[in-house]
Amino acid sequence: MTTAAAVLARCAELDRLSASPDRLERVHLTPEHAAANLLTASWMAAAGLTPWQDPAGNQWGRREGRAPGLPALVLGSHLDTVPDAGSYDGMLGVVMAVAVAERLRDADLPFALEVVGFGDEEGARFGTALLGSRAVAGTWDPAWWELRDAGGVPLHRAFVDFGLDPARIGEAARTPEELVGYLEAHIEQGPCLEAADRSLGYVTTIAGARRFRLSVLGEARHAGGTPYERRRDALVGAGEAVVAVERLARASGCIATVGRLEVQPGAVNVVPGRADLTLDLRAATDAERDGMWDLLRAEIEGICARRGLRLEVVENHRAPAVPCAPWLQQAVVEGIGATDDRGAGQPMGLWSRAGHDAMAMAAVTEVGMLFLRCADGISHSPDEDVREIDVARGLDALEAAVLRVAAAVEGRT
Repeated sequence: MTTAAAVLARCAELDRLSASPDRLERVHLTPEHAAANLLTASWMAAAGLTPWQDPAGNQWGRREGRAPGLPALVLGSHLDTVPDAGSYDGMLGVVMAVAVAERLRDADLPFALEVVGFGDEEGARFGTALLGSRAVAGTWDPAWWELRDAGGVPLHRAFVDFGLDPARIGEAARTPEELVGYLEAHIEQGPCLEAADRSLGYVTTIAGARRFRLSVLGEARHAGGTPYERRRDALVGAGEAVVAVERLARASGCIATVGRLEVQPGAVNVVPGRADLTLDLRAATDAERDGMWDLLRAEIEGICARRGLRLEVVENHRAPAVPCAPWLQQAVVEGIGATDDRGAGQPMGLWSRAGHDAMAMAAVTEVGMLFLRCADGISHSPDEDVREIDVARGLDALEAAVLRVAAAVEGRT
């Protein structure tokens, strides 16, 4: 049986498959991606799964259920990373899924068991996330073929260089009839479990996100010759807007972040005439997210009006909130309850502020998620860390959750 120590050792093996000798970087359709797929395939085969790589570059393994050709319960996460990554975001979920499949290799299941390592959750190379899981969900957009990486390589060319046939991308798609559901184990990427001294939690919903480019337009004028009462300083207005974003979001249950601020003309002796800023807005429900946007927009428009500025808004991303299926939530809750992470009460339910492959998979099947504690909530950083005891409890919980799913499926027939 694969132990928590063995799971962590496998994560360390994946760490060595990096484009850089100084940091972990493994992005979509690269030699490092291919090597990670091959290594994961070897673990899948050892666990009794039949491995294959799909036409989107995702790595799969399958074990039939009590009869050939049954719909599959899919366990998995992603194998790609952000630049200068940690060791566990995504990879831990894939390796745990393989370990659980090995534990259940002789179980009499009323469905096939599949494990997937998605090739592109982060979007670090081509700027659009979830390419692997969107292909599986059947939501591939042909316009993505023209996406280019930082070196100018289009996605279509990267597929060919990787040994994939772009014309076959549709063959990666699964149908609802082929699937029982999707379960993903993932580090929390937040501090809630650690603050509660809990190893595990279950996900209630995955954040609905909207992203905007806000342009505050004023007038560029000489910094020395323009008195304050004559200034229409775009940067000062944008700065006030940034503070307002934090103030209003902190008072709500939403998360709002200004991640980039660019100023024009950007000279030391010129009053800024234009400031462009990004806004990332997330909430547990679409209604909360959209209500916060209405509030933020009204506040920023008021700031601009008082300062003689103009606001332009471009929305460049919208993803709906994805609730986890109640029956899969319950399977995960009961799975956690089968471990010694009971604490002082029931397992913790958390909404995920970060996006996951489960968001894409929800277009084709019902989803559930198990969260594991990570040190100080740190993720997307080399400081990402987990405890062996949490991984051990996570393995027990995920295995028990699969068996709870099996009991629920049996109860339907």
